[in-house]
Amino acid sequence: MKSLIVIPARFGSKRFPGKPLAELCGKAIIQRVWDIADAVCRSRKDCEAVVATEEPEVPGEGSAKIIEYCEKHDIPVEITPSSCRSGSDRVWAVAMNRKERPDVLLNLQGDNPLCPPSFISALLDAFDKFPATQVATPYTRLTWEELAALRESKKTSPFSGTTAIVGADGNAKWFSKNIIPAIRGEEKLAADGGFSPVCRHVGLYAYKFAALAYFSQAPLGEYEKFEQLEQLRFIENGIPVRMVEVTYPDGYDAAASGVDSPEDLERAAKLIAKAGELLK
Repeated sequence: MKSLIVIPARFGSKRFPGKPLAELCGKAIIQRVWDIADAVCRSRKDCEAVVATEEPEVPGEGSAKIIEYCEKHDIPVEITPSSCRSGSDRVWAVAMNRKERPDVLLNLQGDNPLCPPSFISALLDAFDKFPATQVATPYTRLTWEELAALRESKKTSPFSGTTAIVGADGNAKWFSKNIIPAIRGEEKLAADGGFSPVCRHVGLYAYKFAALAYFSQAPLGEYEKFEQLEQLRFIENGIPVRMVEVTYPDGYDAAASGVDSPEDLERAAKLIAKAGELLK
């Protein structure tokens, strides 16, 4: 199975301009993400990784700096149209330029320097274990303590953290920025300990070529518009989304996934200092 890991990276960000080149414990964020993808590809056959950024508007500025950094550090980089609406669209733009069509495309966001390589491998393996898989994405089961922490964070950031309903067949039934399912008799259930019934989605996606081709042409789903969750486009159009359960390494958790702000960068630095580097 030929796999292509695409790392979408935009220089422009209202909350954090120049984010891909911001330093995290001595390394640029984009370098850390690339190292994760490269480590996965080195452990697999027929795996390739590339950074995808937008066409520079001004020479030497914006995404031109990402291109310059990648070329200087021997990181493969491709320029995609500025019209791409999302990371998935940028992944598709890269796929369309390939002479050899990859079997599976994986979207590893360029602002996710703390993504465990095992998560990527688990997604790619899902296509071998379940040949009918068209789209795969990971999730973690929340303990009652983790569920309480998620509820607390939503008091100030209501749209942070996505939860999912996972069916008995291993496919997603729904995703929401609300915490689902609602839980009756929670106090009694929590007293028993263990895991809550809430699953937290991890924002990482792998697609069969045909599934991403469909996604790139399909109109936005009605509920996708409300939730602003692009994975709902698949569900609303009857394409199953395979859910892959993963577990964070010791010291890491879902709260430390993406870097969207300088505050997130500071949190990520503290986590690395405490838990150690993902890549040893």
